[in-house]
Parts: sequence; structure tokens; C-alpha cells
Amino acid sequence: MAPSMVNIMSQKLSTTMGHLFDRGIGDITGPVIQTNMMGYANLAQTDTGLHMRQRARAAIIAESTNSSNRIVFLNLDTAMGDSGIRRGILAALEQRFPGVYNENNVAVVGTHQHSGVGGFMENLLPQLTSFGFVNVSNEKPNKANISSHSYGTHPQTVLKANINRSPSAYLNNPAEERARYEFDQDKELSLLRFDDVSGNARGFLSFFAVHGTSLYENNTLVSGDNKGMAAYLAESAAEPDALPGQTEFVALFSQALRKDLALFAKVPENLGMDNHALLTVRPAEVQPRVSDFHSNYLIGLAQYEGAQTVMNGQRTAVSGNVRSVHQFVNMANYTFALSNGTEVTTCPAALGFSFAGGTSDGPGAFDFIQGINSTTPRNPFWDLVKGAVTPLPSKTQIACQFPKPILLNIGFAHKPYAWSPSAVHIQILRVGQVVILVVPGEFTTMAGRRMREAIRTKLIAEGVLDNDAYVVIAGPANTYALYVTTIEEYAIQRYEGAGTLFGPHANQSTDTLEAYMDIYSKLTGFIADNVLASSPSFNSSPPPDLTKNAISLQRPVVFDAAPFGKDFGQVLVDVRSGAYYSTGETVSVQFVGANPRNNLRLEETFLTVEKYINNSWIVVRTDSHPSTTFEWVQTSTILGTSAVTVNWTIESGTSTGSYRIRYFGDSKPLMGSISSFNSTSGIFMIA
Repeated sequence: MAPSMVNIMSQKLSTTMGHLFDRGIGDITGPVIQTNMMGYANLAQTDTGLHMRQRARAAIIAESTNSSNRIVFLNLDTAMGDSGIRRGILAALEQRFPGVYNENNVAVVGTHQHSGVGGFMENLLPQLTSFGFVNVSNEKPNKANISSHSYGTHPQTVLKANINRSPSAYLNNPAEERARYEFDQDKELSLLRFDDVSGNARGFLSFFAVHGTSLYENNTLVSGDNKGMAAYLAESAAEPDALPGQTEFVALFSQALRKDLALFAKVPENLGMDNHALLTVRPAEVQPRVSDFHSNYLIGLAQYEGAQTVMNGQRTAVSGNVRSVHQFVNMANYTFALSNGTEVTTCPAALGFSFAGGTSDGPGAFDFIQGINSTTPRNPFWDLVKGAVTPLPSKTQIACQFPKPILLNIGFAHKPYAWSPSAVHIQILRVGQVVILVVPGEFTTMAGRRMREAIRTKLIAEGVLDNDAYVVIAGPANTYALYVTTIEEYAIQRYEGAGTLFGPHANQSTDTLEAYMDIYSKLTGFIADNVLASSPSFNSSPPPDLTKNAISLQRPVVFDAAPFGKDFGQVLVDVRSGAYYSTGETVSVQFVGANPRNNLRLEETFLTVEKYINNSWIVVRTDSHPSTTFEWVQTSTILGTSAVTVNWTIESGTSTGSYRIRYFGDSKPLMGSISSFNSTSGIFMIA
């Protein structure tokens, strides 16, 4: 992580009533071409351009009387947090702000979108489809902003934004427990609103559960997906004259518990409970799912509207101290006592057969399906060949993970380096009566509900907080240890259960979830007003730094060339000369291009749409607007030629006048240094 990442966090915390608040927004877009995307693990999903830039959004909250008691919540438009990225952030922060930020008070949380650049994680398993570690994806600079105090608000129910993608697993939870909840998904959006001293809203930190997969795996344009869209809508509504990424109002849409959740859809009844093809929201009849930017907008809009309702609704003041605690815990062999005194131990990581079956969001390959447990017939071929990929599981491991039939025994796979983490980040943040459980994985709906209730009960019983304690879960954060189900859901072995790495333990009386509940409950005293004198310790070492020796098979850009007789940036296909465009039409211009990997143009843009106003061309759209796309294609690998297409779909309400489109590129010669260029389309009119 480049040291400039810390620029997203300023030191402008001033003493006001209540809590102090600072916020920032920065560009973290990696290479938008020739890099596999993170999330679907699909080799074919290699990026070819840009829909919307990925952003990092930060909220810093501190006590007004002692600003050294502070927390930092970094919300990244990435699939998940990662130990390598977090390690780089902390090192850079320590260099710039010695002694201020540390393991305890900095959380790095991913929105879990599946349309962002991959190759940034340091363990081997998530690197496989990105051909190893992509250094440039791990270097993402940013910038900063101001200060104020915070208020909480009542949560808001958001409908038509998510559904449960594994209802049969959810139904295996006890009926009396399920009866306590109206839905088999969390519909509650909650947030902390941040006001300046005059009572004007300057941003918020929200939590809502929905999978970040509006854009399907056949999409190859980098995007922030539905939470990035929600943030764009909120920020542009607050400051309509500011370009994306340049607003002082900052909206953090963080993930909550939701591993078994996906996008809301109309589902044909005859497809069956668990076999439906989770189609994105559509105004027309159900049809095969495609890369759907309209759904991306609708799911983002639902979250934005829910946040606006909370922002404008009745407020509950958040008051009290700011606290944080962090520990490393080795989940491969965590031992703890059950309520009856029995000691149990979690298992080294393993993935089950159903994990390879994929989900309705992205079905798996070959003949893998969901719902395969140790008693389910399966193709014996995979039992024969699985040992060629990872070590065969021992009898002890098989018993520990039962009823999960082990496909990939990744906890024992360490060549060329660790396939998955064993040591994970455990973190709790507190702002007054609001407690954020920052988790290293994806909790299903019921698993998260149990976790929240258990920790809230412990906080109240210990006297750490009163009955107004409000607990939320945020993740996947800091490192990525896949999924967490209830013991009942684990038994069904759908995708989520097969991806619950650390097992249920052989005696079936406990599971990964109970281990996490035990760990987090042991840390509640360390966020009390009077923090315990000694630091908690689980005798675990931090995850090793794998980035130094990480394999990278991505080839560098060799050279760029313009076709014979043409120049870089030259217009190949122009706008319609002398014609008028209208709302809903797409303006498209093709240019002689160069490889965008030559310059990520962070905090800049590959394109602009400009309007002629008062004898000047004014930028009205950039590559961060959802109405524009930037697409690159290699026309000849041998000759090094390429073309860029810039599209702008004219939004409703766009004013009439004269417009033009510009392209900004950077070319790399076979010998010499990279040089920048830009080009302009013809002028066109909007009627």
C-alpha cells in the first residue's frame, strides 16, 4: 500500500460538543484492463475498462475531550479487507502520524463488490484467477477533508433490496428462533449521521446487508457496484455541483451481516426454493441474468433512499466514550470451553464440495452442486484427484469438519505460500452506545443475529453499556476468512456452510460461530469506560507478510503504437456531425488508444464530457459518473495497437447546449518513457 493512502485521513479534529468527526474520500482504482476481477473467481472476467472508479471512504471519530481516543473506519470499494493492505496502511500512518493510529483503532472494511480489480490479496487461493499478486493493485493513493460531531439515528427498514439465497439452510435453524424475526434476511439499515457545529449533515456511516453483485460475472467494466452507486447518489445529492470524488459530504455504505443474502428478485415458483437463478431487479418479466447496470442503480438507489429516510428522521444522540480493541487469533486451533465446561477446538481451514458448486450469484463449474454433505452421493472422480491440488485430509481433519466432505484442504496447503489465513483480525470499535463488531468473514443472517445478541447481552451484563447498547456487524474486514454459518446451517452444507473454513468440531456441539462469539465476548471489557489494565492476549502471532515473496504472472506493458498513418488519440469514430442528441441516447466516440495500465490516473479521469458555457468548456461528467463508460480493446498484440471507446448515455434533465467528449491517455514506446496525450471529439448538440 503506497504511503499516500494515509492522505485520506487528515488531522483537522477540533474541539466541539459531542464527538469529533473527520472524513475523507479517495481514488483506489487499480488497473482497469488485463486484470482478473475479484469475487466471482472467473478466469473469463478480466477487466476491459471502467464504469465507475473505486473509492475509499474514511470516517474518523474521536472524543471531544480527549482526541487521542479515536477510531478510523475505512470503507473500501473492494471485495474485502486484507491483511497486506491493512499492514501497509498502518505502516504509512505510523510514519506520518507517529503513535496516533495502531492495530486497535483502524478498521479496513470491504463493501464486498464483485466488479473491482483483483490481485490485491496476499494469500494464494484468491490470487489464482488473477495470476498471482498484482503489485499495482496494492498501491492506491488517496486524499482528505474536515471536522464535526456525531449523532445516531433510528434504523430504517429497506425492502426490495435483498433476498436469502439459501432459504433451506436458514429453515434448518430452530423454529422458535426464526419466529422472532419477520424476514429470513436483515432488512434494517442503520447509520451514524455526522453533523457540523451548525447542525448541517456532512456525512454518515451506514450498515446494510446485501451482496455486492448487481453486476454479474459477464461484466468486465470496473465499478463500485451497488454500494459504490449508493455512495455516489448520496454524495451527488448533497453536492450536485461537485464532481464525484470531490465532495466534502462523504457517505460510507458499509456491509453488515449477509453471507446468505443476494439481490432482490422476482423468482419463478417452479424453479424451487434453492435453485432459482437470483435474477436482478427488472421491471419486466424474469429473464436470464445479464450484466445489469440498471439493477446496480436500483439496488444502490434502495440503499440511498433508506439512508436518506434515516438521515431525515428522528435522531438519537450518540454519547459516550470512544474505544477500540484488536487481537490476532489463530482460528485453526482455537480452544475454548462450552457452557458445560467441555473444551473444544476449531479445525484447520477446509472447503467443502458445495463451495465448488458456487451460488445463485455465480454458479460453479463441472458437476458440483450445493447441498453436498458426507452422506450425499457425489462424483468419486473428485475424491481421487483432490489430493493433487491440496494435501489429502487426515482422519482427524475429516472428523473435525464433518459433515463437510472436504474438497480443498487449504489449511494444510502452504506451497508456494499459505493458501488461506489461519490467524485472523478480531476487532471491536465503540462510539458511545454504538458498538461495531469488525469481523474477518461473512456471517449469515442468523449467525450474525446470534453474534449481535450475545455481545450485546454481555456488554449490558458487564455494565459496559446500558440497555440502549446498539450492536452492528461490519465485514469482511482486515483479513478474509470466508464464511460463518450457524451449526444448523452448516449441517445443510450449502455454499455458505461449505465455505465455513474452521469447521464445527467433531463432537458437533459447537462451531466456528460459537468460537467467534467466545472470542469477541472476551474483549468486551476492553471497550469499557474504564478499560482493563492489562491487554487481552490469545497468544497468536499476526499473519505473515506474504507480499514480499508473492508470485505475479501478470506481464508488464511492453509498448504502445498507433496504427500506420495515425496518431495516439486520433478520432476513429466521431459523433454524428451536425445532428442533435436527446435524453436516453448514447453518444459514442472511438479513439486510437494506449494501454490504461501505463497510468492509473488516480484522482484524475480517462474521459470528460464538457459543455460550452460562457465561452469556456466546462467538465460536467468524468469516468466516475455512472452514465459514462470507458472501454479498451487491443487491436493487435504484435503491433501494440489499441482502441478506446468512450460512451455517455444522456441522463434525463440534461440541459440543452453544445458538448464534446475528451479522452486522456498515456503511451509507452518500445524505448523511452511514458508520455501523456489527450484528444477531443467533434462538437455535438443536445436538444
